[in-house]
Amino acid sequence: MAVTISLALLFGALLALLLRTKTLGAGGAFVAVMFGFYLASTGAAHTVNALMSALVAALPNL
Repeated sequence: MAVTISLALLFGALLALLLRTKTLGAGGAFVAVMFGFYLASTGAAHTVNALMSALVAALPNL
C-alpha cells in the first residue's frame, strides 16, 4: 500500500508538471494513465468515483 500511494503521488506530480508546462504528448498520456491506474488502487478510489458520479448527475441540470 505504501508503494502504491507513493507511485500515485509521483505520477500525480508529473501529470501536474506536464499540464502546467503544456507539454502533454505521448509521455504525458502515459503518465496520466499510470496516475489513474495507481490512484484507482488507493483508498481515494471511492471518493473519486463518488465525485465523478455527482458530476455526471449534475450535468443534465445545467
